[in-house]
Amino acid sequence: MSEKPLPVLYGIKNCDTVRKARSWLDQQGIVYRFHDFRADGLEPALLDRFEQALGWDTLLNRRGTTWRGLDATLRDGITDRESAIALMLSKPTVIKRPVLAAGENYLAGFSPDDYSRTLNEK
Repeated sequence: MSEKPLPVLYGIKNCDTVRKARSWLDQQGIVYRFHDFRADGLEPALLDRFEQALGWDTLLNRRGTTWRGLDATLRDGITDRESAIALMLSKPTVIKRPVLAAGENYLAGFSPDDYSRTLNEK
């Protein structure tokens, strides 16, 4: 019988929502690995897994400071998977954070209820 892999929390360490998620995981005694997009990078294959599980529209954070700081022409050009993926690879901070990978399950953003349900599944 193989061991269940550790959940991985992806984001950037100074993001408030990532901090909330990490604090919640710590308070629950859940062992996880943290992957910082700035320090650890973002490989295209990893972003592809996120996109396949969540969809590019869910992953693209249109409410964050990175998105708001983009030139309007660039923002207007993000209309499909390819343009969104290219933007997220060049500016990983435009990804909705955190992304939690727990086995085959992925979540974008942080909700204690969603985390609890996802992490307590068999």
